Amino acid sequence: MDDETVRSLHAALAAGPDNDALRLVLVDAHLGRGEPEEAAALVRGRALDGLAPDRRVIAARALLAAGEAAEALEAAAGDTPELQLVRARALLSLDRRDEAGALYRRAVETNATLEDKALEAELSARVVEAEAGRPKLRVISNDDTDDAEVTRLLAPDEAPVTFDDVGGLDAVKKQIRKKIVLPFLKPSLFERYKKKVGGGILLYGPPGCGKTLLARATAGECDATFFNVAISDVLDMWIGESERKLHAIFEKARQSAPAVLFFDELEALAGKRANTREGTASKLVSLFLSEMDGFAQNNRGVLVLGATNTPWSIDSAFRRPGRFDRVVFVPPPDRAARERILALQLEGRPATGIDLAALAKPTRSFSGADLAHLVEAATDEAIEDALESGDEVPISSPHLQRALKEVRPTTLEWLTTARNYARYANEGGHYDEVLAFLAKHGKR
Repeated sequence: MDDETVRSLHAALAAGPDNDALRLVLVDAHLGRGEPEEAAALVRGRALDGLAPDRRVIAARALLAAGEAAEALEAAAGDTPELQLVRARALLSLDRRDEAGALYRRAVETNATLEDKALEAELSARVVEAEAGRPKLRVISNDDTDDAEVTRLLAPDEAPVTFDDVGGLDAVKKQIRKKIVLPFLKPSLFERYKKKVGGGILLYGPPGCGKTLLARATAGECDATFFNVAISDVLDMWIGESERKLHAIFEKARQSAPAVLFFDELEALAGKRANTREGTASKLVSLFLSEMDGFAQNNRGVLVLGATNTPWSIDSAFRRPGRFDRVVFVPPPDRAARERILALQLEGRPATGIDLAALAKPTRSFSGADLAHLVEAATDEAIEDALESGDEVPISSPHLQRALKEVRPTTLEWLTTARNYARYANEGGHYDEVLAFLAKHGKR
């Protein structure tokens, strides 16, 4: 609102000082202009009880913006979620953090649109008093990585998945069963030969080809607890918190052995230290390496699975024997696998007259995610036909053929990049499997 309009409104309010609606329009205008003192002056000392809740919210916000938290708390009396949110902010300013948190949660439960992540972060922070000579310092810390928090981060999947739920990838599954599953199922035999149960496995390949599902199925085959670690649950803006959380996650897995820890998008936690200028990132990588070594702790019975689309971005120290010493290439599904994936995706849907073998042929280079997208697009076509006809129309080959004209494979860009690394940066033969795949199937 421009200066001339504000002056005109003030003149009108002077002529009718009891016009509360006009007064609050001015309050809102001053708040919008970043003038909290002018806004608070318009409501300070006035009786606000008779105002409607939405108007009291404006008045209370003005007082709070001017630093008058106690007055704002009184002005925001009421049960509407908007008033509760303002009171929560006022209570936080008055250092009544627990009350503020309870009121904020109550407001959001009633009206989820009021959720404020910035306020939530302030409320979840803890005030810690630290003796640092004199005077005593009060430090705000969000160190909430306790047992309950780790359990929340690592909540295991309730429904186990096995290799039967993974379409295709028979060669990969055979390799995993021999190198990973059998040591878990027959630990005594492997101990007799001094083979450790656990260690690290790195799955890499194009996006959408089933690395995450394969990791869950591995845990299911091992009859082990599966912990899916989200990258956002480890990385933290506060210095030292990412390392603390990562250590707590490994500790929880050790206590739950046999357990499988799965890190998707591993490059976010284990990227090359030479490529970062941030010391905190290097420290996190170093801690990750230390946790995998199990020097100070016993990692027996803990299998660490990592998945990445960019194995060339992983710090080379993770490839050392004893860490991610077993590297498995998860390629795009072959024709038989594509047929199986399509069958799994169509399972439970109304479908008829579909020749899966014929459909698998033109979907070369499609990932599992691409095939799922294809079935979803065909389902949309069938639903559209059903709406036009007024009766249920099952998914059929024409629907899938029409969808095939719209859906394109997403693996080609990855294969082009991987081919270059495999040809020109294949020290140690890390990408021999990629070269073998390209030689056998070509790249289109």
